Amino acid sequence: MSIVAIVGRPNVGKSTLFNRLIQRREAIVDSVSGVTRDRHYGKTDWNGKEFSVIDTGGYVKGSDDVFEEQIDKQVELAIDEADAIIFMVDVEAGVTGMDEDVANLLRRQNKPVFLVVNKVDNAMREENAVEFYSLGLGDYYTIASISGSGTGDLLDALVKILPDKPEVEENILPRFAVVGRPNAGKSSFINALIGQERYIVTDVAGTTRDAIDTKYNRFGFEFNLVDTAGIRRKSKVREDLEFYSVMRSVRAIEHCDVCLVVLDATRGFDGQVQNIFWLAERNRKGIVILVNKWDLVEKENKTMREYEKQIRQEMEPFTDVPIVFISALTKQRVYKAIETAVQVFENRSRRVKTSELNELMLPVIEAYPPPANKGKYIKIKYCMQLPTPHPQFAFFCNLPQYVKEPYKRFIENKLREQFDFQGVPISVYFRKK
Repeated sequence: MSIVAIVGRPNVGKSTLFNRLIQRREAIVDSVSGVTRDRHYGKTDWNGKEFSVIDTGGYVKGSDDVFEEQIDKQVELAIDEADAIIFMVDVEAGVTGMDEDVANLLRRQNKPVFLVVNKVDNAMREENAVEFYSLGLGDYYTIASISGSGTGDLLDALVKILPDKPEVEENILPRFAVVGRPNAGKSSFINALIGQERYIVTDVAGTTRDAIDTKYNRFGFEFNLVDTAGIRRKSKVREDLEFYSVMRSVRAIEHCDVCLVVLDATRGFDGQVQNIFWLAERNRKGIVILVNKWDLVEKENKTMREYEKQIRQEMEPFTDVPIVFISALTKQRVYKAIETAVQVFENRSRRVKTSELNELMLPVIEAYPPPANKGKYIKIKYCMQLPTPHPQFAFFCNLPQYVKEPYKRFIENKLREQFDFQGVPISVYFRKK
């Protein structure tokens, strides 16, 4: 698929145009400069031609900001990857020195560049746009990305020059969301896995803002990895930007198949990590616990065993969850983490034949029937797995209202003993036969 990169200095409206093109509010938009940091990919189509769009951070040359050097690298990578480039400028501010820096960078590229003047929503601004001829990039397109005015002409011209690439039928890949507190090492873990600096990594908490997908296709595994912003307690979130970042992370949990919950080994399985864990469990997602920065922990004879035991005590009663001790910095066990996540995904997708389920579970129920309630005996005659995305089982009996929670947990444990559902929440229902 052809790729189009949207570049420009900070705060010209790149993310607004990106959201309009992909027709979803994926990239965070704010009046504060420098909101976007990592490369953000999306898909769109115009006049029957599909292409990918990359949203990038604002390009600033020679800045002292801790993030700007990394953002500039991400912009340059996006330009290298793209078949065409949308260079966005702001009519309100006119031609600035930063615009000229971006123009100088783009002149060196042997790729089609579309100069797009944003925020042109009246006739006077249309006249003011003439000054952008001085950038030496030829004709320009005037648009207002917030309302969509002028984007049709831009897209007509854009799809004409995009190469025709054969359409490939796309598989719907499993989605693995990497979630956790700020500064737990989520972006470092993904960078270590894919072997390139895909995401910006700094010691500053809250470096990642958007929830961003990366396709992983190595060692026989293929899936989408989603890097997310760190989730803090609501009481600690004071800025709008962080609020939107957290909302994107929560949405990533809701729409994924498996959650890789990354925790900092030096901080432990604290209250906020537990909140994230239970959020994933309530959404019935596959879960893998990754204890990152294990290289920083002083170890004795049974350190790992004791650490794991403590985590399992905190997550009771749902303790059938794999725990992998990793170091994103040294790449210790990062591939083991992915193998485990793929296994959990397979467990979540497992379908048990009704005949096999009844053959194994009915003798167990007969040996340990539900306790009688008010002199009435509960008889379970039949069970089956429901056709749902995650494992749900229905047990048909004469008095479902008298089956209590402890017996449901007993049935769940027996299901886990008989079938491999490690890392996957199970729902058990009792229904009238």
